[in-house]
Amino acid sequence: MMAKNMTAGDMSEDDVISFLRGQKDFFIRHPDVLEDMDAPGEGGGKGVVNFQTALLNRLKADKSNAQRVQRELIETARANMSNYSRIQTAVLVLLEAESFEEFIAVMTQDFPVLLDVDTVNLVIESTSKEIPFINQSGIRFATRGTVEKYLGKGDALLQSNIAGTEEIFGPGAGLVKSHALLRLEISTNTPAGIMAFGSRDPEAFHADMAIDQVGFLAQVVERCFRLWLDIRD
Repeated sequence: MMAKNMTAGDMSEDDVISFLRGQKDFFIRHPDVLEDMDAPGEGGGKGVVNFQTALLNRLKADKSNAQRVQRELIETARANMSNYSRIQTAVLVLLEAESFEEFIAVMTQDFPVLLDVDTVNLVIESTSKEIPFINQSGIRFATRGTVEKYLGKGDALLQSNIAGTEEIFGPGAGLVKSHALLRLEISTNTPAGIMAFGSRDPEAFHADMAIDQVGFLAQVVERCFRLWLDIRD
């Protein structure tokens, strides 16, 4: 509260604000003061009308913002449900494979359609081509250290607005503008690997995207590999 002996010259804007906040009925008791005041953004005129207009415009802006946030939440929820449904379908199709060759074909040929991406590649590290599954169509051979080169110690890398690399995507690298790279750990006795999803949409994958659903799919793939290759550890 301002001191009683304070003059207009001594008052700062903070003093006026403090006073008005302490006297919430000030303009009710002194409505004539509003006649000589300008409302924010109104540029002059009768004060009472301008304050009402400013308040109305603020309410409209708040409502528009709330509606925008609501639409974004609904769109996000729908996208999540769609992705969840796609992952479920992909897992079921994967489990229905009747041979190892069909299992690989599901991932590299069916997954792009089921998951609405442009390419899915399996990249396996090795210093030898004697690994029983390395020559399967759809699996790319990579030099040792490739997984760490892209993923470091992490389990996934999602990037937007990138140029796909041939090391990961082979001949289809030119199409890839965003990607999701998931670590594959089949067993302690098999090479490290990557399941790579590539899209021509530069914003299809990005660093802020949650990986729980696609990460779950990678875990299913790991377990299926162990079953098909009869790996116990």
